[in-house]
Amino acid sequence: MSKVRELLRQGRREELWQMCCGFMDLSLEQFMAIQKRLLLEQIELLQNCELGRKVMRGAIPETVEQFREQVPLTTYHDYCPELSERREDILPAKPGRWVRTSGKSGEYAAKWVPWSEDFCREFESASSAVLLASFCRNRGDVSRVKEHMKALFALGPPSYGSGAIGAVAQEALGVDFLPSDIKEEMPFEAIIRNGFAEALYKGIDVFGGLPSVLVAVGEQFKQRSGKMNIRFLLSHPMALLRLLKGLLKSKLARRAMVPKDLWTVKGIAGGGTDAGIFKARVKELWGKQPLEVYAGTEGGIYAMQTWDYEGMVFVPTLNFFEFIPEDEHFKWELDRSYQPKTVLLDEVKAGEVYEVVITNLHGGVMTRLRIGDLVRVSSLRNEKLNIDLPQIVFERRADELIDIVGFGRLTERIVWQAVENTSIPYADWTARQEVVNDKPVLHLYIELKDNYIASEKGVATAVYNELVKLDDEYNYNCYKIYGSMETVLNTAKPVEVTLLSQGAFSRYIAQRQAEGAPLGHLKPVHVNPSDKVLALLGAKPEPVPVVEVAVEVKAEAMTRQ
Repeated sequence: MSKVRELLRQGRREELWQMCCGFMDLSLEQFMAIQKRLLLEQIELLQNCELGRKVMRGAIPETVEQFREQVPLTTYHDYCPELSERREDILPAKPGRWVRTSGKSGEYAAKWVPWSEDFCREFESASSAVLLASFCRNRGDVSRVKEHMKALFALGPPSYGSGAIGAVAQEALGVDFLPSDIKEEMPFEAIIRNGFAEALYKGIDVFGGLPSVLVAVGEQFKQRSGKMNIRFLLSHPMALLRLLKGLLKSKLARRAMVPKDLWTVKGIAGGGTDAGIFKARVKELWGKQPLEVYAGTEGGIYAMQTWDYEGMVFVPTLNFFEFIPEDEHFKWELDRSYQPKTVLLDEVKAGEVYEVVITNLHGGVMTRLRIGDLVRVSSLRNEKLNIDLPQIVFERRADELIDIVGFGRLTERIVWQAVENTSIPYADWTARQEVVNDKPVLHLYIELKDNYIASEKGVATAVYNELVKLDDEYNYNCYKIYGSMETVLNTAKPVEVTLLSQGAFSRYIAQRQAEGAPLGHLKPVHVNPSDKVLALLGAKPEPVPVVEVAVEVKAEAMTRQ
């Protein structure tokens, strides 16, 4: 039995809070002391294993400062083929589980990451902290947390990052997923359909997943609420009663029935690049705003919102954090051979944007890994809750991946091939995710050539059609495990195009030459350009999907996810 569940079962609620959420009351000095102590332990483990020595390039650091000076920044490519082959003999510690995410076309079919046994044990506390914070009304409140809480399953399979997070939470707190007969091979639509059926007579206490998926699930229920099986309802009186109450609520509100009419969900948790975009729709459907979690396959849970649903705070015990300032990231963006400098959490500044770098603790293997995310420090502390740690919001992806609901994770190669396959003559292009009319889209900035005449809408439609065709070849849509969300979320053809003026890329190159840039670093990046790059190209970009976290919170609604 997990320590978390043991404390819950014994009624030792104060200890439970301190074990899971106590890090929120650390001073910044205490936070950094924990980080540095655990990193020194991790360095020793890395030095004693084959893959650790490989990624550290033979460095033998003895201090945190030497580690940051001597060990290079890494990407997942530096861990191949060892991790893609799931070799365990070269790792710092025995894996407790292997977790995967989508692969990269032409390089590896899946990105596999080992979570050590000690990492998994520590992860139980972090995942439990998310649930406690989503349930509580104030600091230390665990009164609504119990064993065997019912959770509608809206995650990926256990081998995926989201599914693994759910599995660890289930083990830690004894959560009961609905439906109770989930099988690995079950289609997601069948899982949701069966889960809703059970939830009608068992109830739902907690719900979690990608916010876009939570919306998709809620919209599916809304569309199917009038098609209930009468025989099933007659055989489950509690389900019939719940449905009648829900119908009454929806009639009084003069709208279609939605999940919040049937269930009073105590806690909702969600995260991802779409968190800030779909939070309002999640609340509209489910009655709770989701508590935002910043997490990833490479390092589990990185940060989470506290019970006021404002900024997120980093979790100190799973990963050692470094941050590349935006100016340093921009230098690297212009010259990929440049090694950007990093700062630590006690050196970040309010209002600044940073790229996140992680080193797994407790025997993990990811070392000074650039996970491809940018975050913004909204403030250096939470004055309202007296939390003395920097508050952050997720800004956008920083690497060569673009997350678009309806497409999944697009790489430079896929976007480039789609543009080529349209046969539209062009000088060059760059693209990133942006928000247009409150929806995430792939925004392509392209300069046409040969006096080719086309409308932005026409180019967008052509690129979209080619992306759909390429999906059959590359199978890059990581959202396919959830079914067709594009239709459910009304994100049909999520491609936006801006036609750049003639000579835009030539002028950019000329300016870079005037600045003395090396020959190989004159052109802008194709994927995820910064606002500065777009400005140099003469574009006026739409906002990137920044997570705005200042919300009005009522005391009784502190369980929002």
